[in-house]
Amino acid sequence: MDSFAPLRRMMVDCQLRTYDVTDRAVLAAADEVAREAFMPASLSHLAYLDQAVALPGTGRALMAPMVVARMIQTLELQPGDQALEYGGGSGYGAALMSAMGAQATLWEPDEAARAMAESALAATGSAAAIAGGRPTSEAFDAIVVGGACETQPEMLFALLRDGGRLIAIEGSGRAARVMLYQKSGGKVSGRPVFDAAAPALAEFARKPAFVF
Repeated sequence: MDSFAPLRRMMVDCQLRTYDVTDRAVLAAADEVAREAFMPASLSHLAYLDQAVALPGTGRALMAPMVVARMIQTLELQPGDQALEYGGGSGYGAALMSAMGAQATLWEPDEAARAMAESALAATGSAAAIAGGRPTSEAFDAIVVGGACETQPEMLFALLRDGGRLIAIEGSGRAARVMLYQKSGGKVSGRPVFDAAAPALAEFARKPAFVF
């Protein structure tokens, strides 16, 4: 018996639905994917709380459930879409997108987090793949960035197909907001879609300014 199933359903009903997550495919995926499998057993009691969870021994964290779910909903994924989660730690976001019928891939440069993802995806039977290195350019219809960025995640724009979408949290604290980018005619433009916060990704940290 899945002892976490009631907690997972409560998360869907009391967190996701109240945070404007209404897409049936997203809700069904969140109700299906065992979030507790994507963190150490010692932290499984935190799996369905409304908070981000740092992954011990890595430089990564899982974003709060309602944040990652609403970001994925905003991408308007279709079955068969090529979807990428960058910096997603143990791969919960990639597993959600895979459960929605996307051809999902996790690109996680953090070696310890990537090892955790390999175990979690295998344990849950997810079809999501793990990239061995930088994916092929212009390969993806949708990209979700698994943490906050102090600067634009420009290096990921080249991975979008024409018409592809990328979603990321930019900024920190109360000033952070979710940005949706789309590539059209080789150019990328973005717009804010909602406010949210998440643990920062070091690779998109702002470089310290020199002060006299």
